[in-house]
Amino acid sequence: MTAESALWPGPADQEGRNGRWKSWRSAATLVRAADVLAVLIAASLPWSTTAPSILVGLFLLAVTPTIDWRDYSGRLAQPAYALPFAILLLALMGMLWSDGAWADRLHAIKPVAKLVLIPPLLYHFSRLERGLWVGLASLASCALLAVLSWIVLLDPAWKITATASAGVPVKNYIDQSQEFTLCAFALALPALTFWRSGNVVATAACLALILLFAANMVFVASARTALLCIAVLLALFAWKHLNRRATLVLLAGTVAVTALAWTTSPYLRQRITDIAVEYRHGHEDISRASTAQRLTYWRKAIHSFAEAPLIGHGTGAIKRQFERAATGESSLDAEVVNNPHNQTLNVAVQWGLLGVVLLYALWIVHLRLFLSEGLAAWIGLVVVVQNIASSLLNSHLFDFHEGWMYVLGVGVAGGMVLKTKADSVASHRL
Repeated sequence: MTAESALWPGPADQEGRNGRWKSWRSAATLVRAADVLAVLIAASLPWSTTAPSILVGLFLLAVTPTIDWRDYSGRLAQPAYALPFAILLLALMGMLWSDGAWADRLHAIKPVAKLVLIPPLLYHFSRLERGLWVGLASLASCALLAVLSWIVLLDPAWKITATASAGVPVKNYIDQSQEFTLCAFALALPALTFWRSGNVVATAACLALILLFAANMVFVASARTALLCIAVLLALFAWKHLNRRATLVLLAGTVAVTALAWTTSPYLRQRITDIAVEYRHGHEDISRASTAQRLTYWRKAIHSFAEAPLIGHGTGAIKRQFERAATGESSLDAEVVNNPHNQTLNVAVQWGLLGVVLLYALWIVHLRLFLSEGLAAWIGLVVVVQNIASSLLNSHLFDFHEGWMYVLGVGVAGGMVLKTKADSVASHRL
């Protein structure tokens, strides 16, 4: 039985057989179209913002007619399905008590709205066996981007868009680093599995791709947030997949590679040493104020949260709160933004403790979804942990690129995990 036939029961008797056969073929076509569109979303995300947005709409159009709404409505009682809708509902209700401009309120809905694509993705890929296609498409797209990144470092004329950083052909170095970090750690488990099974060629291929992504972040372009994520994910990999001896080997190897990268990459040394420079001189020169900016944003956001700790200041109120807190003491203190560069504070200012509880519940539920074994569970776990770690220094769940990485990763990998669990339960019943 094919995956599509499992979704459509087919004719029960001779009467109406032709009509039902046509309906089955139509449903199968839509299922395949949804698969292809999910692949295209993953492949286009590293390169574009417009294309993924269009493809997401087409995916919903394709997948909606294939949904068994009785089954789907029953699944909405599960936290993994329900929490994205709960957060969106809170954001919609938060518009009622917001003190921000209506344009800001409406604009603040968009980052939250994409979370509700997680339930359809979970549902779709829990019925099929094609989630791996999406992962391979993302990996191939990022590998191509990494190669092009080296090319534009040597010849900027190859840049697709006018980016602010050398070695970044499109978008920005933060998005690029997050993609490469995810790909490198997604490949870590296959590399280990192939090594343990004695498959030298497959192990070498995985390690070559990991080296491609890691070398790019060391020598070409890297976000310091990604470096934090790498440290966290290394610890996660050791905890999940290595014994004590292998963990010590990994630790020694990490120290050696770090020392080698530090001595051979002036770019990496500058990225790290600039942290102290940015902290000391941020108030005098806002162009070199990345570290000082975050500390200032966090201080103002915490003060704003303390004024309305239960339900916050409402959807889209961050800009208004920063306008109230702006002073003329320095260009940094007078800066007005709509993003405090911390996911928890972003939510806390707008929706208070209620929003923070829902945010952490979302992360915890998705973490629990991926605590099982297998490649899909590992990739999903990397996606969630990376988002949590990077959200300490950014509002990555609500940012376009990193937010869609989370939605796709959790939706597709989560669906694969749910399918594996359902198949296991069914096999034990037989």
